[in-house]
Amino acid sequence: MTVFDPVAHLAPEHWARANRLLVRKALAEFAHERLLTPEPTAAPVPQAGAAAGDTPRWYVVRSDDGMVTYRFAALVRTLEHWQIDAESITRHRGDEELPLDAVDLIIELRGPLGLSDQVLPVYLEEITSTLAGIAYKLDRPPLTAKELAVADFQTIETSMTEGHPCFVANNGRLGFGIDEYHRYAPEAARPVRLVWLAAHRHHARFSHSADLDYDTLIAGELGAETLSRFEAVMAGLGLDLDDYLLIPVHPWQWQNRIAVTFAGEIAQRRLVCLGPGADEHLAQQSIRTFFNLTDPTRHYVKTALSVLNMGFMRGLSAAYMAGTPAINDWLADLIAADEVFAATGLTVLRERAAIGYRHSQYEAATDRYSPYRKMLAALWRESPVPHLGPGRRLATMASLLHVDRGGGSFAAALIDRSGLAPEAWLRRYLDAYLTPLLHAFYAYDLAFMPHGENVILVLDDQDTVERAIFKDIAEEVVVMSPDLPLPPAVERIRADVPEQERLLCIFTDVVDCYLRYLGAVLAETGTLPEEAFWRTVAGCAADYLASVPHLAERIERYDLFAPEFALSCLNRLQLRDNQQMVDLADPSAALQLVGTLANPLAPYAPAR
Repeated sequence: MTVFDPVAHLAPEHWARANRLLVRKALAEFAHERLLTPEPTAAPVPQAGAAAGDTPRWYVVRSDDGMVTYRFAALVRTLEHWQIDAESITRHRGDEELPLDAVDLIIELRGPLGLSDQVLPVYLEEITSTLAGIAYKLDRPPLTAKELAVADFQTIETSMTEGHPCFVANNGRLGFGIDEYHRYAPEAARPVRLVWLAAHRHHARFSHSADLDYDTLIAGELGAETLSRFEAVMAGLGLDLDDYLLIPVHPWQWQNRIAVTFAGEIAQRRLVCLGPGADEHLAQQSIRTFFNLTDPTRHYVKTALSVLNMGFMRGLSAAYMAGTPAINDWLADLIAADEVFAATGLTVLRERAAIGYRHSQYEAATDRYSPYRKMLAALWRESPVPHLGPGRRLATMASLLHVDRGGGSFAAALIDRSGLAPEAWLRRYLDAYLTPLLHAFYAYDLAFMPHGENVILVLDDQDTVERAIFKDIAEEVVVMSPDLPLPPAVERIRADVPEQERLLCIFTDVVDCYLRYLGAVLAETGTLPEEAFWRTVAGCAADYLASVPHLAERIERYDLFAPEFALSCLNRLQLRDNQQMVDLADPSAALQLVGTLANPLAPYAPAR
C-alpha cells in the first residue's frame, strides 16, 4: 500500500536545485535594480572559442561583512538584464565552498537590500515558500516546451513554473498549510468546488453590468438543481433564500477566515453556509481566480483569499467590488468603439458582476487598507472560451517566457511550429499586444497592468498570435488624464500621475518587465538575436505612431524613442513593505526610481 507523503517534493536534490535557481534569479534581479553591484573578476578557467560579445564574464558579489562571496558567469544583455549561468554559481567563505541557500543569501545581503527588522522575517518566509514551490514543480513529471506548445489552455496554465518574472519572492502564499498547498496551488492542478454562502441583503451588495442581473447570473452559474438544494438548506433553517444574496467563497477562506472571524455573522444568520457548488474549478496562476472545468463557457470566479502573496494580502475589497462592473462596461465600450483597437482584435474579459459583504464592526474599527475589509467578496469574469473561432486556441501570455528543464523555450517552439521567420512571428505578436497598449496610452492616457498573467493570447491554426485578451481590469487599469470624461461610477480609476512618470506604463510595465525577458529568452535559445528583437519592437511602435498623426502633440510630448527612461524597481517595493507594496488608488506614490536605463528602442527611432 502506497502512503501519500505530502512533503515528498522536499527532497535534497529538489531543494538544492530550487536554491540554485532562486539564487540565480535573486542575483540577477537585485543587480538589475542596482541593489547589488557585481564586481568583474577573473574566470576560474580561461575561456576560449566564443565571440567576444557572446562570452560570459565572471563576477563576484560580497556579503555585508565581506566574509562570503558569490562567483558566477553572466552575460549582461540589453536593459542591464543579467543572464546568469545557474551552473556557474558558487558560494565561498575563504577557501571553503558553501552550498547555495537563498535564505542565507538574503541574510548575507540584508544591508544593500534595505530589509528592516519588521520586513526581514516575513520576507525570509516568502523566500522559503517560493523555494518549496519550485521544489514541488521539480517533482512533477516534466513537460517539454515542444509538448506544451500543443497542449490545451489549462494544461499550459498549470504548467507555468516561474511566476512573476521580476519578483524574487513571487510564490509566498503565506497562510497555506501543506495539505492546502496540494489542494489549492495552481501547479497542483487539482479541481476545486467553491463553497457558497447566503449573505443577507442588508449586509451584502451585488453590482452588475448593464446587460446582466442577479437572477440571470446565478441561474446560469449554478443551474436549477443546485439552486433547489440551496433553497432546501435555507428552508430547513426557517429562512428564505430570496432574502439573501449568494457569494462563492474559496474553501480555504471559509475554513480559516469566515467560519472563525465572521462567527458572529454566522451565529445571527446574516451569513449561512450552503455547502459546495456542483461545478469543479481550477485555480489559475493568479491563485484566487478559478476557471470552470465543468462548463468552460461559464464565468471565471475571483474570490477573496486572505493569504500574503507577493506584496499584498490577496483579499477583495467589498467597497471596490461595488464599482467593478461599471468600470468594465465603460472600458469594453471604449475599446469596441475605437477603430485602432478593433484592427488589433483586442478584447477584454469583462468583470460582469461582483458582490461584497460589509462587516459593520470591522469597518468601524479599521481604515480602507485593512485586510479585515477584504475578506468576503467575489466577482464573475467572462470566460474567453465562448468567443473562440474555429481552429483557435488559448494560452496565457506568461507562457512566452516559459523555459523547460532542458532549456527549451515555449515561444521558440511556437515559432518553429508556425514556419514563419522569428521576426515575422514576433511582429504579429507585437501587433496584437504592444499596439493596443500604445494606443490606450497615446489616445486615452489609459494604462493597463499587462504582465503575463493578465493577458491571454489567441493562437491561430499556425500557432501565431492572432489577438490578445486583457483581463483583471477594475483593480489595475488607470486613467492618468485629469481631462478624460469618465462616468461617476468609473471615476475611481483616475489617478494623479506626474507628467514625467506617465510613459513608465510602457517603459516599465511592458519594455522592462516583460519584453526584456522575452528578448533574452529568444536570444539565449538562438531563436532571434537581441538586435533583431528590439528592431522589431521599435518597428511595431514606429508604425503605430505613424498611423495616428492626429496624436502628434502627445507623441512628441511622450517620446517613446527617448535615449533613456527611469528605472522603476519592483523588488524594492516588496523589500520595503511586503504586506502593502502599493496603494492601488495612488500607484505612482510608491514608485522606487533608481537612475535610468538606456532605451532599447532609441537606436531605431524613425527619422523626423
